Amino acid sequence: MKLVISNNSAIPIYEQIKKAIIKGIMEQDLKSNELLPSIRSLAQDIRISVMTVKKAYDELEKEGYINVVQGKGCYVAPQNSNLLKEHLQREIEKNLEMAIDIAKKNNIQKEELIDLITILYGDDENE
Repeated sequence: MKLVISNNSAIPIYEQIKKAIIKGIMEQDLKSNELLPSIRSLAQDIRISVMTVKKAYDELEKEGYINVVQGKGCYVAPQNSNLLKEHLQREIEKNLEMAIDIAKKNNIQKEELIDLITILYGDDENE
């Protein structure tokens, strides 16, 4: 697992770790029951405090993304399909909001946008 952490970011490092792992889970780069790097080894790899990684893992466990097995390690939790669907819907909503903003700024009517979505989705009867 490769994490890119920025010391210059306004986002705390533990939050960057957390977001990167959640992204890996949601994009299915990290599979259910996959062993994550130990707290110590991840801290060494990205050259940060063990406590920072521990905080990220604790929050991930609390939110149900990972399971911590005492003496064995941290594993990706089997994913709740509702949680995955909710995450994907939020991503779609963000992208649709951007598309709507662009359409409004350029006087593209709602009907035209709906037609475009229908065509791109593949439900157009004329295809």
